[in-house]
Amino acid sequence: MARRIGDVMTAHPQALPLDATVHDAARVMRDEGIGDVLVTYAGRLCGMVTDRDIVVRAVADGRDTAVTSLGDVCTAELATVGPDDDTGTALHLMRERAVRRLPVVDDAQRPIGIVTLGDITLSDGGSGDSLAAITKAPANP
Repeated sequence: MARRIGDVMTAHPQALPLDATVHDAARVMRDEGIGDVLVTYAGRLCGMVTDRDIVVRAVADGRDTAVTSLGDVCTAELATVGPDDDTGTALHLMRERAVRRLPVVDDAQRPIGIVTLGDITLSDGGSGDSLAAITKAPANP
């Protein structure tokens, strides 16, 4: 049974401005025990950086994480959901985009939460159907 995103999301996601450094994001991820940070410009969502982005787009390319901005490594083309969307909508987007987390934004595109595959799996009673559907989706380049 689908539930509202606002009921299952993690509120108050960690966010940093576009000009923050990769090092700043890595430190937030370490300190908060998370794998992603939302990227904002003037308070509005403009991207997301994950721990994988840091490894693949910064460290593996030999970039100096102390000076490389999040704007240089974040994913800017994001699928988002709103708090009143249902988990079925989020699951469809996750499957379509082969991602495991989606930012939740308000009407002004300000980040208010994040919903993960784990959140949806727990909301569907832990059956694992959601996880299986995303795992079978082709990977993003």
